[in-house]
This record gives sequence, structure tokens and C-alpha cells, in this order.
Amino acid sequence: MVRELQRRGFCAGKERVERLMRENGIHARHKCRYKVTTDSRHALPVSENLLARHFTPTAPNEVWTSDITYLWTDEGWLYLAIVLDLFNREVVGWSLKPRMTADIVTDALTMAWFRRRPATGLMHHSDRGSQYASHTFQDKLKEYGMTCSMSRKGNCRDNAPTESWFNSFKNERVHGVRHASHAAMKATSFEYIEVFYNWKRQHSSLGYLSPVQFMEKWLSTQDQEKQVA
Repeated sequence: MVRELQRRGFCAGKERVERLMRENGIHARHKCRYKVTTDSRHALPVSENLLARHFTPTAPNEVWTSDITYLWTDEGWLYLAIVLDLFNREVVGWSLKPRMTADIVTDALTMAWFRRRPATGLMHHSDRGSQYASHTFQDKLKEYGMTCSMSRKGNCRDNAPTESWFNSFKNERVHGVRHASHAAMKATSFEYIEVFYNWKRQHSSLGYLSPVQFMEKWLSTQDQEKQVA
């Protein structure tokens, strides 16, 4: 809150902001407990945990992580699959569907590939859910020249950045808000991902820049280094 106010040109210190928030009944939303949404009880082949919690790649399109979460509406459940580039924590692909089948994760991956067109060798990390272990999804990884990595069984922390993204999305847009229809939830998801999160939401791990701002700064630095060389 302090950094956002300062970014907007207000003279604000931590103590003053804490006092004003307290006096006006403003407080942060607390994270909800993690709940399993994918089923790893299947006979499909699984991959090793190649990522091994190395969540800080040095360049874009080196490591993507994926997961699925559930979203309730008055018309029933929707399931959201995302693909996150760990370098700048940008959501590069996503899909929202009423059924949690292999096509939801395949569609999210396809969107990410068309947006970024990464070179062969990118590591894709997910849990061991049947959607990610499916032949359909594994064939798509091979088509795109990607290496598959999967979390250890029952260990959600092996995919912590993606779980953290879902927590942020739900706390900031979903919890405490009634979504009357699938269309309403789709609108909320689009606004959060494509308008707010990627372009505006600050990250402490990115020096309080948004994912797009962090990428633009990195690309500018690369250009300057090339000119010097």
C-alpha cells in the first residue's frame, strides 16, 4: 500500500498508512488454506521433479509452471488453468472451462506458446495430475520441444509460485464476491489477468514492478548491453 501510494505521487510513510487503514477499517485479506484440485491417482507415466524448487530463472522462457484451480459461480463450477513464466511471474497462457479435462491445460499451454514462441528446451513444471500426465498434454509438450517436470507426490510447495498466484487472484477478486454466472467469472478472470495483474500488479520479488514492467526493464538492459558490446 505504501509503495503504491508513493508511486502515485503521494507522500506516505508506513506508520501513517497503517494508522489511516486502521481508522478506516481497511485491512488485507487473509489467504485461505490450500486445497487439492488435481488427482494424481492414475496409472499414467509421471516425470521427475527437475525444477527442484529453483524458482528464479535468469531469462524469460526458461521455466514455465502450470496448475489448475476451481472457481464457484451460481451456475456451477469453473476451472482455471494458467501458465506462469517464472522469470517475471507473468501469466502467459490461461484457460477457463466447466470441466477439468486435459483440454483445459492444453489450451492454456497453446496460448502461452503462441504468445511467446519459446526456443526448444523450455522446462514446463506442473503437479502430477491426470490432465498434465495425459497423452494429449504430453504430446503437446513434445510438439513444442519442452522438457516436462512434475512436483513430488502430494507436495504443493514444489509448485509454490503458481499456488501463490491462485491465492492472490482469489483473495483480490473472488473471495467475498458473488459471481452469478460463468460469464461473470470469465469477465473477472480476464480483467485480473490481462488488464490488472500482468500490467499493473506490483511484486516484491520483482523490485515492486509489474510482470510487464519487469520484462520491459530487462529487455531494455539487454539492448543497452548489446550496444556497448
